[in-house]
Amino acid sequence: MARGGVPPASAPGPEPLPRRALRKLLLVLGSLLMSLYASYCLAGAARVLTREPAPIPLAPGDEGAATPRDPSLQPQAAGEGTKRLPQAVIIGVKKGGTRALLEFLRVHPDVRAAGAEPHFFDRNYGRGLAWYRDLMPRTLDGQITMEKTPSYFVTKEAPARISAMSKGTKLIVVVRDPVTRAISDYTQTLSKKPDIPTFESLTFKNRTTGLIDTSWSAIQIGIYAKHLENWLLYFPIGQILFVSGERLISDPAGELGRVQDFLGLKRIITDKHFYFNKTKGFPCLKKAEGSSKPHCLGKTKGRTHPNIDQEVVQRLREFYRPFNMKFYQMTGHDFGWD
Repeated sequence: MARGGVPPASAPGPEPLPRRALRKLLLVLGSLLMSLYASYCLAGAARVLTREPAPIPLAPGDEGAATPRDPSLQPQAAGEGTKRLPQAVIIGVKKGGTRALLEFLRVHPDVRAAGAEPHFFDRNYGRGLAWYRDLMPRTLDGQITMEKTPSYFVTKEAPARISAMSKGTKLIVVVRDPVTRAISDYTQTLSKKPDIPTFESLTFKNRTTGLIDTSWSAIQIGIYAKHLENWLLYFPIGQILFVSGERLISDPAGELGRVQDFLGLKRIITDKHFYFNKTKGFPCLKKAEGSSKPHCLGKTKGRTHPNIDQEVVQRLREFYRPFNMKFYQMTGHDFGWD
């Protein structure tokens, strides 16, 4: 105690804040808290949006089927257009007129086709659908992606593999008189290997008995009914269009009309797009895709066939006749080869 019994005065305490300053401080703290809360909510929403969606459960029995979540089946967009798996495939036949058909179809503004034959469903299946899709051209909405590989028609595994990609794939088969087709096939091989045996010697297992060698691919490909049976295990007949190789030459606009209808396209390719080249013996385009000049198929198309013994030709016609009749019944169309 201080002298005289008077207690010492205590130190003065802090003065209370004015009410106005207190209100401002509370407002600043409230705004800060609201900002922190809003940031937290936005971060949570972003995590939800970027999270991988749960897989769609498969129906019983579909465990092996590719689902829409399969990244290899999804269109790949970049730049102009999107790379898609083909909605239509020209599956055959070799030396039937597939190259001509695809060249003619390219004129249509709503058709885009792969350049070289991909051979995916026969030789390159192990590379996967993503590899296959990357070979396709970019397309816009409403355009059709196509490819052609004629050997698919005679490849045993091809129907199941194409069906696994998409059961809705539209299939096109260009067929031709199997005797003429076999001679054309031989002519192509002869141009590459001039020392191969004669057509006559390759045709028969035994020339004396007249037994045809069906193991020779040039003969075997023309047994159309046998190959078609395999495709009908996976696709309905209405999903396959059979184009006449002969009519593709005599009436290209007529056959292209059927193809455009089948693909759900407007009939844009007509008579005005074609002229007949007498030298080559088949129609050519007045204007090819992306060009203002006339266009015929290359020098490898329209080769002159070698002279074949007419007895051999007749024997082949007799051999193919029952198979042709069955093919006519299966397709509902008489191609007039007999």
